[in-house]
Amino acid sequence: MRETSDSLVLVEVVPGVVVPFGELPAELELDLLDSWLAPTSDRARISAVLSSIGNTATVAGNLATAVASAQGLYRIGGVTQSLLNSGATLAVKDGANLGAVMLNGRVIAQARFVPVTAVSAAQAATALGPALAMVALQMQLSEITGLVKTNIALTSRVLAEIRIGQWAELMALVATIDQAIDRAREIKSVTTSEWEKIVGSETALIAQRRQYRLKVDKHLRQIHGVDATGRRAYLEANAEAIVFDANALLSSLKAWIGYQALHAARARESVDVKEARLVDVILRDTRAEFEVALPETKRLVNSLTRELRIIAELSGRETLSMPSKRRDSAAARHAAAHLLEAIEPLADVLRPPAPPLEAPAVVCAPESLGPEPYLRVLRWFLDDGETVRVLGFPEQLDALGPVSAILSGAKEKVAAARDKGAARTLVAITDRRIITAKASAFLEQGELRQDIPLDQVRYVRSAAAQDKGGRRTIDLITRDENIRWLFPTDVEGTQVDAFAAVLAESMMIPEVERKALQQRHLASIEAGG
Repeated sequence: MRETSDSLVLVEVVPGVVVPFGELPAELELDLLDSWLAPTSDRARISAVLSSIGNTATVAGNLATAVASAQGLYRIGGVTQSLLNSGATLAVKDGANLGAVMLNGRVIAQARFVPVTAVSAAQAATALGPALAMVALQMQLSEITGLVKTNIALTSRVLAEIRIGQWAELMALVATIDQAIDRAREIKSVTTSEWEKIVGSETALIAQRRQYRLKVDKHLRQIHGVDATGRRAYLEANAEAIVFDANALLSSLKAWIGYQALHAARARESVDVKEARLVDVILRDTRAEFEVALPETKRLVNSLTRELRIIAELSGRETLSMPSKRRDSAAARHAAAHLLEAIEPLADVLRPPAPPLEAPAVVCAPESLGPEPYLRVLRWFLDDGETVRVLGFPEQLDALGPVSAILSGAKEKVAAARDKGAARTLVAITDRRIITAKASAFLEQGELRQDIPLDQVRYVRSAAAQDKGGRRTIDLITRDENIRWLFPTDVEGTQVDAFAAVLAESMMIPEVERKALQQRHLASIEAGG
């Protein structure tokens, strides 16, 4: 380990951006953020103020001589951010988190991390408001540029089928703004001649941005305004249009933010007080647009990607209603895989995919049934951070009616329902809900039967069924229905007990439901009295 004790101070000026003072380890995930948006006066002010903060609050020993010149603005990666945010494990000294920065199990530096809240609280930080706001704007531009670089690889087939003329018009605008940004970055200024070249593009940029915002909004309303079957049908029928519109919105947003960044930098260099106030307005409006458009695009891309991943995993698919009118399952999976290849790089950046599912500790399945194919499909139905606790493959009878029908001992009804409704069912209990599906339909079509939140579980009972086989059963009573599962005889009883025990953890009757039942009872007494 190199001798770096007290040799590094990282001052966070805006969330995700630091100014390092001292020796910067090459192993840290830091990307230099070229501060071309900030004029020379702003860059000097940032360095002077942060140096003052470092000298008075966080500097010790040999760092005092190095802090006079900041190394520049750096964007910190996710791993480094999580390390620096771990204030609970770092000692605090002079208002800074003090501790070792670890990488791959070894100490690479001793660092003091001054979070953005501490910088904001510093008396001198008030002078940095406009300058740091420009840094925040550049962070937005940098983020959206990174997404577009890893963006959807639109193939010639997709472009040939959908609005190739619109795409060419949008790309011309993007190229115009990109060229102006590259030249401004090279000379550290937005010249009058360069600004005059792009100032007439504002109306076209607004039109492009609004056009694709409306298209993305329409897609979101369609997929969130219908049930699961309708959502799947819409995603399949409009998959290629969604790919195109998501890509176009990101590209138009990138061009719009780039234009606003150039406008703000131009106004920031002016000595006119009104121009300085204009910078604040530009930053406010751009931030508002960014914070709405990007999450909408993420939701749309995530919905489509999840559906395409499910289709690609299915063992059989009768139809996929795409514009090309493919009808057989092999062609459907091929089409899904083709679009998935195009959209996956962007989807992985917006929402990194969860790792493959492993079989949980409790699996109630016949010896001849392997859970792996079901886990590959189930993976894409889970939300972020959701974990599978139980996997079972019982027979699920059709709904038996009200609770009294179960408890009254009406064996004839139970037997009739068993003969009519018995079918192998996939049951997955997660830490949030109970997912059920007809096993064959889930594996072939990706269709779910029920999605029951755990807070709707009211009662769970496990017993041996009164049939010749003596199979184990679990009765689940939820807020709205009654479910009976019968397990094959070759499923171990200990696993069924564990299945029931996990469900029983969620048994509860909310007080509001208890009171409603009591009030109904009192009302019936009063009516009969």
